[in-house]
Amino acid sequence: MSRRLAYGIQLPVQSQSTLYTEGWEAAAGPADLVEIARAVDRAGFDYLACCDHVAIPRRLAPAMSTVWYDPVATLAHLAAVTERVRLLSHVAVVGLRHPLLSAKQYATLDHLSGGRLILGVGAGHVREEFEVLQVDFERRGTVLDEAVDALRAALGPEEFPEHHGKLYDFADLGQRPRPAQEHVPIWVGGSSPAAVRRAALKGDGWLPQGDPRDRLPAQIDRLKALREQAGIEAPFTVGAITEPLYLGDADWHLGRRTLAGAPEEIAESLRAYRALGVHQIQVRFRSRSRSELIDQIGVFGAEVAPRLD
Repeated sequence: MSRRLAYGIQLPVQSQSTLYTEGWEAAAGPADLVEIARAVDRAGFDYLACCDHVAIPRRLAPAMSTVWYDPVATLAHLAAVTERVRLLSHVAVVGLRHPLLSAKQYATLDHLSGGRLILGVGAGHVREEFEVLQVDFERRGTVLDEAVDALRAALGPEEFPEHHGKLYDFADLGQRPRPAQEHVPIWVGGSSPAAVRRAALKGDGWLPQGDPRDRLPAQIDRLKALREQAGIEAPFTVGAITEPLYLGDADWHLGRRTLAGAPEEIAESLRAYRALGVHQIQVRFRSRSRSELIDQIGVFGAEVAPRLD
């Protein structure tokens, strides 16, 4: 991904937490998801993203809902109806699955999509998911650390990848098809000190967990310092999740955090992210229907994106 200010979107419908879901999404389904993904592709977005939860415990269902599409199945479906937009798992809780299983799924997705995968990974936070799958919740950070190393090997160019660690050990087991990309980017999600350190030392990029703008400079400084101390010089993509957006004048309540206004006003506000050292922004639009969301996506691509640099 180039060093212009790139922009992507977490898709609606595929996850329906009450923290961000719009009312119209409850009755939406696959056809809506496809049309929105096509609109994102047309509008020049760099990526579209899907979340990952296996099962939601009853205690959390009122807030999180139980609507969480599988990211591999969803991204593969959307790869077939789009042409160029990249496909991000934001984030895959890869510690819930053996790395060879994840590698098989995501390598196939990258192969089928012609090399459009960005693998976003995170530690996870729902204890019951780990317990029912017999994965140690308390050690999920340690599990993720080694899972990233194992995935690096398993998603690399070798037909017979090899990894020898404390948790995972494999060799002489072939997996084809290989990813279309020579190097599948791995972006690490999370804003805790451990997650930021993991992103800096093991990732190709960082996906913050909703850090407000005033927290980003310190986080970015720490990322840079950790990478410099470790002597890591490879390119690194710093992300940010913007405030909710609405292009134009709304005749309905948008919420106090929403950035609203003309395209040039929105672009001016978003350019500040680049000044902070951010390379890609993830945007979300307020909307009351699929058609309104698609309109917002189109206007952003045509009138805001050209003003971001």
